[in-house]
Amino acid sequence: MSGTVTMYSTTWCGYCRRLKGQMDRAGIPFKEINIEQDPESAKFVETVNGGNQLVPTLLVTPESGAEPIPLSNPSLAQVKQALAS
Repeated sequence: MSGTVTMYSTTWCGYCRRLKGQMDRAGIPFKEINIEQDPESAKFVETVNGGNQLVPTLLVTPESGAEPIPLSNPSLAQVKQALAS
């Protein structure tokens, strides 16, 4: 089973743009959801970040099929590690 990555972001987030570019260069596919356009996703982001709309927030399903892992403003290394777990 291949892992999956969902990135919750906003259009104005510089950290989001940086991580998207890094994941593109590393060949890591991801689905992006703009939390400003999706209230349910914004609520999810708040839930995993103590009530804050911190972006980028990622939900990574490891390649092993284990439970999805939420990551807040992760590095590319953290994303790779979560995928491999």
